[in-house]
Amino acid sequence: MGQMKQRRPTSRKACWIFLAGFLFFWATFVAAQTSSTASANTRRVLPQSGIYLVFPFENVGAPPNLDWIGEGLEELTIQRLSAAGQQVYSHAGRLNEMDVSGFPPSAKLSRATMLRMAQELDADYVIFGTFTSDGKTLTVDSRVLRVSPVALLSVVHEGGPFDEPMTLHARLAWRLLRSSNPNYPLSFNEFFKMQRPLTLAAFEQYVRGLLANEDDARLRYLKEAARLAPDWPDPDFAIGEVYFQKNDCNSALPWFGRVPLTHARSVEAIFATGVCRLQLGQPDKAEATFSSLQEDLRRNLISGADLPEILNNLALAQSRMGTVANAKTELGRARDIDPDEDDYPFNLGLLTLRENDYAASETHFREARDREPDNAEDVAFLVYTLEKQGKKSEADGERDLAVEEFGPGGLPTLKFDVKATNPFAKYERVKRELDTTSLRLELEGPETQAQVQQTADASVAPPKVTPAAHLRLGRQELGAGRLDAAEKEFRAALATDPHNASAHRELAEIYRRRGKLDDAVQELQLSLAARDSAAVHTILARIYLEQKKPDLAKAEVEKAVRLAPNYPEAKELLEHLEKNKSTGGAK
Repeated sequence: MGQMKQRRPTSRKACWIFLAGFLFFWATFVAAQTSSTASANTRRVLPQSGIYLVFPFENVGAPPNLDWIGEGLEELTIQRLSAAGQQVYSHAGRLNEMDVSGFPPSAKLSRATMLRMAQELDADYVIFGTFTSDGKTLTVDSRVLRVSPVALLSVVHEGGPFDEPMTLHARLAWRLLRSSNPNYPLSFNEFFKMQRPLTLAAFEQYVRGLLANEDDARLRYLKEAARLAPDWPDPDFAIGEVYFQKNDCNSALPWFGRVPLTHARSVEAIFATGVCRLQLGQPDKAEATFSSLQEDLRRNLISGADLPEILNNLALAQSRMGTVANAKTELGRARDIDPDEDDYPFNLGLLTLRENDYAASETHFREARDREPDNAEDVAFLVYTLEKQGKKSEADGERDLAVEEFGPGGLPTLKFDVKATNPFAKYERVKRELDTTSLRLELEGPETQAQVQQTADASVAPPKVTPAAHLRLGRQELGAGRLDAAEKEFRAALATDPHNASAHRELAEIYRRRGKLDDAVQELQLSLAARDSAAVHTILARIYLEQKKPDLAKAEVEKAVRLAPNYPEAKELLEHLEKNKSTGGAK
């Protein structure tokens, strides 16, 4: 089986941070496609209030054995808001942002810190709160912190019997929506009908499963939740995910198969199913899975909504079935969409090696090496293709540079099964994680505004196209490789908010892709002037490295580490720079 490489995050929106609202709308569209009675003209477009970031609720008066309720209320709030069509950062997204900011998962955060994280993630609202219980009653207080303009909204208070928290929380979530959007048009009964009925027992087992540190305990809790609520797909998906992370695809597939197409996590379940089919040596089934998923995304969501991870895995399935030409096309598209990832040109290099086209292979492996200089395997294949072309001096030069970079013996030894149909199969890089950030729907964009006007109550004004909306549209265009359209959106955001740190950061990425590194540096400096960020310091450091300015790069990455000591990218880059300096290899 090919190599399963984890993607190294390249932006604030790491691969597994997604908006739950996107997945909700995916489910809505699929439900309409698969229903004989649903119609695009009769679907109701739910009102959008903005993007929410939810934090665990703090235990201020309940026994320690009820601590699980804090993160349970977070997860339940995410589910409630998502079911009502709101865009909400996932629990995993919140944890990742805390890690980037140097906080452990259980840290108690000040409102100022929550606000800064929301700004980094371009969220519009923060939800946090407290709870207390004596085992018989449950009392919850929650507040909404508006990001721009900054405002702390009034406390929303709910209390009731401990054994009836689901209705209590549903009313809390509805009132929080009304707090952030006074014109929210849905009544509580309408909001409540959108929610899945859940028992406290099943939900408790589910949350305890999410919080468990060991796989055995996690599976035990989640399977009990699945037993108590057999029609609830969330435990099914979570169980499949545990097995998937353990590379136990035979156990994962049945659980992923229980996740319906209308469920918010179905995109991830289908993608993981395709990965498992590759891992189990079933390229025909993998090809069908990824091809169907890609077509559904194109048809049901937005034009140009190609995801490079899907294209990559689709190409690998096609290549294993012998349709190499199609595989090249899909990989070329993936490479163009994501110009930072080295896996796509690397896999293209493997495809051309199969055809003994060593000149093309050299080009692809050189691109992979340039995209990810720290990957020794990229360099090893580049050296191999140079040697196959008789370019001994160039191969020796690359090998010498590798000694400086990775130390003696740092290049892996390449071993091929020359008798196999595809001797390079074990080196193929399958993408195991799906980044849906480029598919964040432009729910505040012109098309959706028109739909809202047609389908919602006529007395409700359509959403305003805010700087955050322009940012989301711009990121969508950037993810699809349309740089001019993306730049237009980011400049529209700056026209309204000239000090928008995120817009400057995204413009820097456009300049970097165009090779205008000085302009990229200027935009990143403007971003930092508006809001200090470990991620932006790290991006700036990488651009300084591209400009052969290692001292400036080191200064920036040191700032990043001081700001966020646990930020993996900053720590790795600093270690890389210090290693190069100690060996005299810094460039």
